[in-house]
Amino acid sequence: MKKLSLLLLAAVFSLSIYSCRETTEEKTEDAIEDAADDMDDMEHDVEAAADNVGNEVKEEIDGTDGVNGDDDL
Repeated sequence: MKKLSLLLLAAVFSLSIYSCRETTEEKTEDAIEDAADDMDDMEHDVEAAADNVGNEVKEEIDGTDGVNGDDDL
């Protein structure tokens, strides 16, 4: 009876650990969400850099960059 109880306890413990672990599907979904967040951040950074470069070029063309002969880029 003692062996049967220990066997049953071990089986229940194994199943509870197995059912609580994160599945591959959940890990993949988390990785995709993280990658999407990173892409949004990069898109924002690229847009800000493009705006900055555009403003610098406009200042150079207009001659309003405040520095004569030096390149602000």
